[in-house]
Amino acid sequence: MMFEENVLPRELQEIIGRLGEKSREVGLDFFPTLFELVDYQQLNEIAAYGGFPTRYPHWRWGMEYERISKSYTYGLSIIYEMVINNNPCYAYLLRANSLSAQKTVIAHVFAHCDFFKNNYWFSHTNRKMLDKMANHASMVQQFINQVGYEEVENFIDVCLSLENLIDIQSPFKYAPSVKEESKLEGGRLRPVSKLQSKPYMDQYVNPKAYLLEQEEKIRKESLQQKNIPEHPEQDVLQFLLEYAPLPLWKKKILAMVRDEAYYFAPQGQTKILNEGWASYWHSKMMTEICPLEPSEIIDYCDHNAGVIANHPGQLNPYRLGVELLRHVENRWNRGQFGIDYLNCQDRRVRQEWDTQVGLGRKKLFEVRQFHNDITFIDEFLDEDFCHESKMFLYDQDPRTGKYVVASREFSAVKKQLLTQLTNFGQPVIRVVDGNFHNRKELLLQHAHEGVDLQQDFAMECLKNLHQIWTRPIHLDTILDKVPKRIIFDGETQTVEKL
Repeated sequence: MMFEENVLPRELQEIIGRLGEKSREVGLDFFPTLFELVDYQQLNEIAAYGGFPTRYPHWRWGMEYERISKSYTYGLSIIYEMVINNNPCYAYLLRANSLSAQKTVIAHVFAHCDFFKNNYWFSHTNRKMLDKMANHASMVQQFINQVGYEEVENFIDVCLSLENLIDIQSPFKYAPSVKEESKLEGGRLRPVSKLQSKPYMDQYVNPKAYLLEQEEKIRKESLQQKNIPEHPEQDVLQFLLEYAPLPLWKKKILAMVRDEAYYFAPQGQTKILNEGWASYWHSKMMTEICPLEPSEIIDYCDHNAGVIANHPGQLNPYRLGVELLRHVENRWNRGQFGIDYLNCQDRRVRQEWDTQVGLGRKKLFEVRQFHNDITFIDEFLDEDFCHESKMFLYDQDPRTGKYVVASREFSAVKKQLLTQLTNFGQPVIRVVDGNFHNRKELLLQHAHEGVDLQQDFAMECLKNLHQIWTRPIHLDTILDKVPKRIIFDGETQTVEKL
C-alpha cells in the first residue's frame, strides 16, 4: 500500500514543532517522529495492516479493513491517530480532525514515542520493524511465486492460529550456551562413528563385532538421554522451528509469524500503562503546558470525555491508565508511601497524610521506565483507588441481558483484573515432551493458572499443530475440574481421563 507524498500544512508543522519542543522540556525523550496526514480510508487501511503501510498478502487484512470501515461508517468508533514503534517513529494523523483534536493527538503521539523508547518491555523490540515488515512481504511474495498462492496462504493461516504460543518473557531470559542435541533427527539413532580406512581394510579397521558393540552403546545412551525439551518450554513456536519436519519456506514463514508476534507482544503487555501515559501527557499539554485557545476548550473536553468514558462490564485502558497514574503522582507528591504510611490503619489520617515531598513526577517517570500492566496494577492499584474509581465486578443478568454489580470486594476486583491481563488472558501452553511414547509424538501441557481452556478452540489448535508436527499431538489440561488428555492423531480426536 503506497500513499501519495503530501506536505503537512504550515500551521500543522508549527504545532508539531512547538509541542515537540514542549514535550522535551518536561522530560519526554523520544525518537525522531515523522507525521503523515491521511484520510479515513487510508488510516483504516493502515490500521487493518496492524499500523504498517506494507504487509504480506493475506485475506485477514481485507477482513479487518471491512470491520474497521463498517465501524467507522456506523459511527461506532473512529481512529484518530496511529503510531508505530520504530526509529524514527511514524505517526498518521486523520485529515478530518479539528485543529484542537490534531493538537491533542500530536501530544498523545509524542508521549507514546517516549514510552516506546524508554520502557523496559520494549527494549528488545526491533527498532527497524518498518523495513522488516516490507522484507516479510517480499519474502512471502517470492514463496507464492514458487509454490502457489493457496498453499502459502493456507500455511500462513495455520501459523497465525498458533501465534499466541510464545513465551512473552523469553526476550529477557538468557539463552543456553550450548544447544541441546536432538534425539529426534529422522526418528533414528545417530550413526556409529567409523574409523577412516581404505575400502579393502574396512573389515579389519572397523570389525563387525566392534560396530555392533558401538550401536548397542549408542542405543543405551539414547534411552538415558534427557527429554527434549529438558524443561517445559512455553515458546512452542521456537520448539517447532527447531524440531518440526518443515521445508525451508515453511520454516521461514513460521519464523516470520513468531518474529512479528514478539514485536507486538509488549504493546499487549503495556496497553493500560502506555495509553494512560499518553493520555496523562496530552491532558497536561492541552490544559497546562501548552494550553489550547479558549475557543477550542469545549471541543477538546468533548473529545477527551469520549476517550476516557467508563462503561459497566468493560475495561477502558485509557481511563484506568491515566487515573491510576494520577493516583500515583498524588501519593508520591504527598509522601503517601513507605512503612509508616502503609502501616497506618486510620482512614482519615491516610486521607490527610501530606509531607509535601513533591516526588510525584519523578515517580511517574520511574513507573514508565520499568513497569508493564501487570506490575503496574499489582503494585499501585490499592483499595483507596478501587473505591474512589468505583471499580466493581460485573455479571450479565440472564433475564434482562444487562450487566449488574456482582462484587465490590477489592481483593476480588484486583484478582480478576490481574487474571485477565496474565498472558493477555489466554491459556498458557507448554511443550513437555517432543518424543512422547518414544514415537516422536508431541506432549503439551496446559498450565491451569486461572484461564480455562475452551475445548473447541483447543481441538482446532491441535489440528493446526498436527499440520506442522505431522505426528500425534497430546494436550494435558483440566476439563470440568477433571484432569484430562486431549489427543489428535491426524484423523480422530479423543479425550482421556488422566
